[in-house]
Amino acid sequence: MESPDQRPFSGAQWTISAAGHEAVIVEVGGGLRTYRHDGVDLVDGYQTDEVCPGCAGQVLAPWPNRIRDGRYAFGERALQLPLTEPERHVAIHGLVNWVPWRLLEQSEAAVTLGYDLPPQPGYPWPLRLLSRWSVGADGLRAEHEVTNIGGEAAPFGFSVHPYLQLPGVAVDDLVMRLPTRTRLLVDGRLLPVGATPVAGTEYDWTSPRRIGAAELDLCFGEVIRDADGGSSVSLSAPDGSAGVSIWADAEFGWWQVFTGDALTGDRHRRSVAIEPMTCPPDAFRSGRDVLTLKPATTWRGAWGIRPGA
Repeated sequence: MESPDQRPFSGAQWTISAAGHEAVIVEVGGGLRTYRHDGVDLVDGYQTDEVCPGCAGQVLAPWPNRIRDGRYAFGERALQLPLTEPERHVAIHGLVNWVPWRLLEQSEAAVTLGYDLPPQPGYPWPLRLLSRWSVGADGLRAEHEVTNIGGEAAPFGFSVHPYLQLPGVAVDDLVMRLPTRTRLLVDGRLLPVGATPVAGTEYDWTSPRRIGAAELDLCFGEVIRDADGGSSVSLSAPDGSAGVSIWADAEFGWWQVFTGDALTGDRHRRSVAIEPMTCPPDAFRSGRDVLTLKPATTWRGAWGIRPGA
């Protein structure tokens, strides 16, 4: 029997592999700790004896990003969430990223985890979450289901927080394509105060170009969708010799991009968090793209990471 000090900080570890792709999914938060292809780490993960840094690979529900002062209203209720980013006086990234998820199903190339979110003072609606992680010839795929198992409608939003990288290529040199028409304007607390078009500005990556010195912790909207309704963001080396892309299906209409400038130590500006989101920051207050989950209804969404831009 392992002693407490031998147990990984992120709990049980489930490795899935197929066709040269390998990922490690963890019990704490039910998220993605590592993902590599042919031995190359395309996700900037973390060690088993490390507390998950910068929300790396976490599942963010029932809301992504920040809620101003942790306060919002839904129906006749006025609600107060714990301020999980106290320095900005906000509630950040939901309620499931530090809880233990349970194993539901496992094979060599896939693992399914679940978590039942109990009603609580700031979010009094029970949800059942399932995440199926798999790898195959097309890369990493994540399929998520969230079901309202209570008797009342619930507000809901969803995101994930992977950091993408190309080993040996600095963030400044990464060539990014980001298919969005607008970006949110934010205040000093990184909360949205408006939106503006990106066309013709320094924030326009609709055509691939270097990230350069841009310091990004911004949400981009008005996604330019592919024929199937989804969208994807790509990063590539300057000479095109390597690349990685992250895709999301039609459920996700926003992309958050974070160049890691606020991270400390060797993680500072080492990789780029690219987060598909169903709604923008502070959506529980603005109502923008908030989903209303009725009792016994299920939301489903999928996203993934592929080698090559």
